[in-house]
Amino acid sequence: MGKTLFDKVWDAHVVSEIEGGPSILYIDRHLVHEVTSPQAFAGLEARGIEVFRPERTVATPDHNVPTINQHLPIKDLLSKTQVETLARNTEKHGIRHFGLNHPYQGVVHVVGPELGLTLPGMTIVCGDSHTATHGAFGSVAFGIGTSEVEMVLASQCILQPKPKRMKINIDGKLGKGVTAKDIILYIISKISASGGTGYFIEYTGSAIRSLSMEGRMTICNMSIEMGARGGLIAPDEVTFEYVKGREFAPKGNDWDKLMDFWKTLHTDSNASFDWELNYNAGDIEPMITYGTNPGMGLGITESIPTLDSVEPSTKATFEKALNYMGFEEGSPMIGKKVDYVFVGSCTNGRIEDLRAFANFVKGRKKADNIVAWIVPGSKQVEKQAVEEGLDKILNEAGFELRQPGCSACLAMNDDKIPEGNYSVATSNRNFEGRQGPGARTLLASPLTAAAAAITGKITDPRTFL
Repeated sequence: MGKTLFDKVWDAHVVSEIEGGPSILYIDRHLVHEVTSPQAFAGLEARGIEVFRPERTVATPDHNVPTINQHLPIKDLLSKTQVETLARNTEKHGIRHFGLNHPYQGVVHVVGPELGLTLPGMTIVCGDSHTATHGAFGSVAFGIGTSEVEMVLASQCILQPKPKRMKINIDGKLGKGVTAKDIILYIISKISASGGTGYFIEYTGSAIRSLSMEGRMTICNMSIEMGARGGLIAPDEVTFEYVKGREFAPKGNDWDKLMDFWKTLHTDSNASFDWELNYNAGDIEPMITYGTNPGMGLGITESIPTLDSVEPSTKATFEKALNYMGFEEGSPMIGKKVDYVFVGSCTNGRIEDLRAFANFVKGRKKADNIVAWIVPGSKQVEKQAVEEGLDKILNEAGFELRQPGCSACLAMNDDKIPEGNYSVATSNRNFEGRQGPGARTLLASPLTAAAAAITGKITDPRTFL
């Protein structure tokens, strides 16, 4: 029996297996940020333990950092303390650290891939659930808790039960205005926010292969939003071309040797999965969420479901979500008012996302009722956006390019949506209060966000394309 891509990577990293229990898994790359690491480093201090392999760890602050005036001292005391603590801990333990204002600083899941720190066939962990992003390179990447961060710092290994395997195949050609973000929101709307629980998902099919690496990262990023442990995509020439020449990517003979290995990273034709799903790319239209979990999504031309059309077991949740959002069952999404637009996060804060938004708004004007935060995912993305003149296009349309950080994705910084306001966000979660206490979040692609930004309401982006 052949092996799946997931099995190949996982099995190659098993140090030992506990009978009837988890595997001891070796970790190739450990990514660290300022929020989930202080307690882990403190745990090492209390036990008198050094970081076992500091060269395998990379750190950058992202969750708490401000996205304007980053050259000034951080005003929020908690944020300031966490950012400074990360700097002290990484210096003490000899860990590579891209601090605030460093040219490589940014959202950790944007920084890793763009610097060539994320490679095919790796095991990658971070104290952040959206570590699944790195699976786009054919790696086994997943989020871990603070105690596990300490475990990896101390041993470069982690105790982990092996998930089941799921295959999601998307074949066909994507329609006009349909992006990677729409693909993943469509999948989650079909299987629910818990449908992938217990699984590691491999995404396959012609529609997936047609995506850029940035699109593939968007897909894998939101695997966690359907309850999965992570997601991955087999590496191919698109992957190799993306990685080649990046700052920390292998060079010379090392590159050639790894390429021979990377080309073996695919699911064997006679491998089996625990669950397989198939979808047609042509059935997907621009998507938007209407509720308070990522599974409550629909095509932008559709109407919110009626109470009698939802599963009986979900009716209470459905009613609660509509009450929180201030929406009525059966009402159309198009035309609903919007107050804020947020473009950014580890889901859609890459240069392709900023290009898509800027190209859409070029020659148009921001609606007067809209407050917009356009936040690059890293200093490298910010630099590239300026070099390409995207900042000028944004300024002429009434927008401003901010500085890198997680920003309004989770509102642990100053970027919070006010209570009761509606935000079209390119981020990954629409839970109650996710973007600020009482904030109402509608997840969408950069194109759908751009359409809302210039019309001031939910609008089908295809009408402008």
